[in-house]
Amino acid sequence: MITTDFGDILSARMRAEHEPLAARWFERLTDLVPVDARNVFPSASLLDHVPALILEIGACLHSEHGGAIAANSAVLEKARELGALRHGQQASLHQVLREYQILGAVLVQFVLEEIDGLKTPPLATATVHAVARIHQAVHVLSQTTVEAFVELYTKTIADQHERLEAFTRMATHEWRQPLGALQFGVSLLQQSMNDAHARRTVETLQRNVARLVDLTGKLEAVARIHDAADTITTQRVSIQTVAREAARQLRDMAELRGVDIRLVEPMPEITVDVGRLELALVNLLSNAIKYSDPAKAHRHIEVSASIAAGACLVEVRDNGIGIPTAALAKIFQRFTRAHAALDGSLHVNGIGLGLSIVDDCVRAMRGRIAVTSAEGAGTTFVVTLPLAPDSPLAANP
Repeated sequence: MITTDFGDILSARMRAEHEPLAARWFERLTDLVPVDARNVFPSASLLDHVPALILEIGACLHSEHGGAIAANSAVLEKARELGALRHGQQASLHQVLREYQILGAVLVQFVLEEIDGLKTPPLATATVHAVARIHQAVHVLSQTTVEAFVELYTKTIADQHERLEAFTRMATHEWRQPLGALQFGVSLLQQSMNDAHARRTVETLQRNVARLVDLTGKLEAVARIHDAADTITTQRVSIQTVAREAARQLRDMAELRGVDIRLVEPMPEITVDVGRLELALVNLLSNAIKYSDPAKAHRHIEVSASIAAGACLVEVRDNGIGIPTAALAKIFQRFTRAHAALDGSLHVNGIGLGLSIVDDCVRAMRGRIAVTSAEGAGTTFVVTLPLAPDSPLAANP
């Protein structure tokens, strides 16, 4: 027997569990960035926002209401209110997008748990439709929140209006390809009833959504406003915690290329802009994975951190293909790619923004970055950060 009304079953279950799911979302959020609930939702009238969004996402899984979330003005208004709240809290666009990324991950995990709890499995197409509808609903709500957030920025920071418009255009362009892959995957599953194939396609869908969020974060970083109002979360945190989260985000990518990410423990604690540090590490690790050496049996990346001369040194070392000496002086410039000619053989692509984003993040944290590399041997990036945002950083030796 196969469950045929999985969307309706899942809709009812998600609506019944919307409050526990919201609590799970908040726990995931505080695991990475410890915050007090009163700081995220400062009034009782705002506490119901995320549960209400989950309730509406659950409703859109019902066969009679699929896709209706974009027409629900009440729930879209709640999403807009979240955008206004985050702007008032001086959050960053990166943080807003990260919150929705966590929400999407929590809901997909809930789907998998519900499948495991069923006596009979759902149709493969029903499972994919449910996951696709969840991602689409989260995308609609995320877009609404981001639009409200950006609107407020354009009203208060007039001189950044052109940059924000360019960001919106670039983001819209970059979203098309991953969303196209999602639609193509659903189309394939509709033609096949092979459960193993269905699971692989669902995994592809999830990876493409993750790529969509990653691309959005990168483009947002390019458009980031460089002043005191653009803060993410500055707090005392272990470098190990941030490095572990960055490695977790890239786990699938690393496994596909046979790359082992090693974290050298222990690592020190510093007071730092957590969002920018995480974004910098994600880009450094992503680059190292992309340009790992396929000719080597053992491919690895090592992340370590230490305190020296009143500063924190974070090292990302790999044994990849290395960077040509002639390219080292330009790798932190935007739209610069040292290995563009190897895209086909290494199966990579990009627009040359990763290391420029790293450089922007490091500078915003009042740090500096250095690189050494040898072709065929590997590359080492050393990020030097002050122990606290207001601590002086010694001049380059």
